[in-house]
Amino acid sequence: MKVVGFQSGHDVSYCILENGVPIVHSEWERFLRVKCPQGDGLKFLFDHEEDTGALEDVEAFTHGNPRTRFGLWAYNDKPEKGEYPCFNIESDKMMRGTGATYNEYSHHLCHAANAYFSSNFNDALIITLDGGGWENESDYPSFKEGFKNKDGVPAMTTAAAVYIGQANKIYPQHVHPAEEINIGNLWYAVTSRVCGLSWGYPGGNAAGTLMAMAAMGTDMTERRSEISNSLGFPEHWYREENIKILKEWVGDNEDRKNDMAASVQSITETAVNRMVGFWIKQLKEHSNYEVTKLCIAGGVALNSVAMGKVQEWYPQIKELYIPPVPYDSGLSIGSAQYHYHHVLDQPRVYWRDNFSPYLGKKYSEKDIMLAIQDHDLEFEQVTDTEVIDLLCKDDNVISVYGGHSESGMRALGNRSIIADPRSKTMKAVINEKVKHRQSFRPFAPSILREEVSNWFIRDVESPYMTLVVPFKDEVVDKIPAVCHVNNTARLQTVTEASNPWYYNFIKKFKDKTGVPILLNTSFNDREPIVETPDHAISCFQKTDIDYLYFFDCGLLIKKQ
Repeated sequence: MKVVGFQSGHDVSYCILENGVPIVHSEWERFLRVKCPQGDGLKFLFDHEEDTGALEDVEAFTHGNPRTRFGLWAYNDKPEKGEYPCFNIESDKMMRGTGATYNEYSHHLCHAANAYFSSNFNDALIITLDGGGWENESDYPSFKEGFKNKDGVPAMTTAAAVYIGQANKIYPQHVHPAEEINIGNLWYAVTSRVCGLSWGYPGGNAAGTLMAMAAMGTDMTERRSEISNSLGFPEHWYREENIKILKEWVGDNEDRKNDMAASVQSITETAVNRMVGFWIKQLKEHSNYEVTKLCIAGGVALNSVAMGKVQEWYPQIKELYIPPVPYDSGLSIGSAQYHYHHVLDQPRVYWRDNFSPYLGKKYSEKDIMLAIQDHDLEFEQVTDTEVIDLLCKDDNVISVYGGHSESGMRALGNRSIIADPRSKTMKAVINEKVKHRQSFRPFAPSILREEVSNWFIRDVESPYMTLVVPFKDEVVDKIPAVCHVNNTARLQTVTEASNPWYYNFIKKFKDKTGVPILLNTSFNDREPIVETPDHAISCFQKTDIDYLYFFDCGLLIKKQ
C-alpha cells in the first residue's frame, strides 16, 4: 500500500510511503538550486515521479500544512525564480484522476507524526516547536474551544504542541497559539532584523550562524534593562515594538551581536527546558505516565545546542529522538505516516537504526560519466585507501559523492565535504575557500558510533547530526578542526548498518591515524546541497575544493 505525502508553500517536498516505510523523500530546493522556494509540492511530485511507476496503486495523497495549498500562498507565483504557484490545477486534476483520496492534516500533528513514527519508540512524549503553522480544529476535537487568541478570535496558528504517541496512534495533549510562545519568530527577528544576517541563498544559514555566535557572547536576558525596560519578557523580543530598540542597541557592534545571539540561545534553551519539564510533571501527576522516551520536531529541533542538553537536564529521558527532517520539509513524511498508521490503523514499522535519511535519488555510473564528459574533465580510478592518503597531507579538502542523497539539511556522508580533523588550519581554510562564510563557523565530526564515549563527555546517539555535546578535555587538542570555541561539536554517529561505505571509510582513516573521526560538512557553497553529478562538478569547480571523489565507481577528479 502506498501513501504519498507532499508539502506546499515553503520547504516544498514529497514523500512516498510504501507499507509504512518511506522509500522516497525529495526536496524541490535541491533541484531548483534556491533555498526555501515557495511552490506546489503536488506539481513537483508529478514532474519527478509521473513516469517512474512510483505513483501506481496509491491509496491516498496527504498534505500537512492546511490552508497553504489552497489559501495563503495559493497564487503567490514568482516566475522570475521559476517557482510554481502553491496550487496547480493540472496537477490537482491528475491527483483526483488516480482515484486516491486527498487528506489534509494539521501542521504540528504532522511534525509529531514525522518524529514519532520515524523512531523506534512504541510510546513517547512528543513536543513540537517552530515559528507557527496552520491547524485544523477537527484534528483537536477536545481542544476546539481553546483555539482563541487574547481577543477571543479563533486562533488557527500555533507555534508549539504536545502529544503522546502509543503504538500506531498519536493523541493531542495541548496546543499553544503563536501568541503564547514563538521561538521560531524570535530567531527570525533577531537574525534578520536585528543582526542583519541573511536567510536563504546567497546568505547561507542565518540560524546556524547565530548558534555559532552564541558561544562567543554573553547572555544578557537577566540584565535586559541595560537595553530598555520596555522590552518585557525576552520571549517577546520578536514583537515589532521591540525590534527597533534592539536594532539600535546592537548597531554594527560585533560584541553586541554575539551577546544577542547568546541571549536568544539562552531563551530557546529555557523554553525547551520548561516545556519538557512541565509535561514530564503533568503526565506523571495526572496520568501516572512516566516519560522515558521523548521525540522533538519542528524547526526549533534544529537547535542542536539545546537538543544536546535535554537528557542532561532530565536524566529520566533514556532515549531522545529528533528526525533527520524536523523542519517543514518533513511535513510530507509526517502527513503520510499519520494517515497510514493513525487513520488507516496500519501497524508500526520499526528500523534497526531508526529512520534512514538516505531517501533521495541515486545516480548511476553512466550519469556520472556523462557529467564528467560534459565538463571535459580528466579523472583517475582510485581506492578509498588512496583517497585517505590524500586527506592526510597538504590540508587537502575532498568532496565525496555517491549513494542516495540525504533527506534534510545535513550532509551525512553521501553529499559531503570531508577533511582531516587534526589540522589546526582546516577550519579557516574551508570557511574561507569553500563555504565563503565567517571564519568562526564550526564543522561537524563524523565519528564511529562505538568510539563516542572515548571522545565526548556523554555517550549519545546522533545519527542525523542533531546534538551538540562537549568533547572530553583530554582530546580537544587532537581534533581542532571540528572543535568549536567552547569545546563542543555537533556530532554525527556513524554505524555500518546506516552507511556501510562511510563507516568503513572512517574506520580506514582511524587505522591510519588513530582518530575515528572525519570533518564533515555539506557539499555546497551557501546554495542547497548538491543533488546531481552535474551539481557536484559545478560546485567543485567554483570553490577551492582540492578533489572530487565519486566513491560508488572509484573516480577521482583533481582540481586543474
